[in-house]
Amino acid sequence: MASNPPGACCIQGSLHEGTPVGTHKTLFGLDTYQVGAEHGDERIIVIVTDIYGHKYNNVLLIADALAKQKYHVLIPDILKSDPVPATHGDLSEWLGNHGPDVTSPIVDPFLAAVKKELKPKFFGAIGYCYGAKYLIHNLTKEGPLDAGAVAHPSFVTLDEVKAIAKPIIISAAQTDPIFTVELRHQTELELTKIGARYQIDLFSGVVHGFTVRGDITDPIVKFAKEQALADQIAFFSQY
Repeated sequence: MASNPPGACCIQGSLHEGTPVGTHKTLFGLDTYQVGAEHGDERIIVIVTDIYGHKYNNVLLIADALAKQKYHVLIPDILKSDPVPATHGDLSEWLGNHGPDVTSPIVDPFLAAVKKELKPKFFGAIGYCYGAKYLIHNLTKEGPLDAGAVAHPSFVTLDEVKAIAKPIIISAAQTDPIFTVELRHQTELELTKIGARYQIDLFSGVVHGFTVRGDITDPIVKFAKEQALADQIAFFSQY
């Protein structure tokens, strides 16, 4: 999923209603939303967030839905307690403070610690937009993840796609200036060339961000959001 840098579409979205049932606590050095711990550590999913971070209600509700499927779910703070501000403005300064040199040293040790300390039999992750890049870094042959899922990714290079060695499912929007038609096709070509185990779901009638920030009062968006999550769960269940 080679993709462009985040843009204006990455800061648009609707707040979803619901009260999260998990809790925030410090795990492996990061403030982390945890839900489903009662299921044990055999099946763990880490959510690598978009620029709204690990306290954004919409992503917490997704974690809760995964926990209902008997997963232990963790959402670490990969943004140094600095999610994109409510008054968005120009993203360039914010992104300058959250580049790969800053974020990779946050994400990579957390995932490595989960793998080493909790020893899950299945270890998956889901990356949204900004977070997709850092999930993909951990889908290499040496990476800790068993499988990954990304939705409307940003900032991913073709070289990073070529290094994928674990199963991956990609949820894409019909209209997306970040994960464009051309880049989606390039991604599919590269995944085919390297013999990756992959699935690409393309949803019509939706735009970038639909899985975590879509307006679910629109039945088309609601269906796409729910189906993307169902497909991710089904994909992970193979492993």
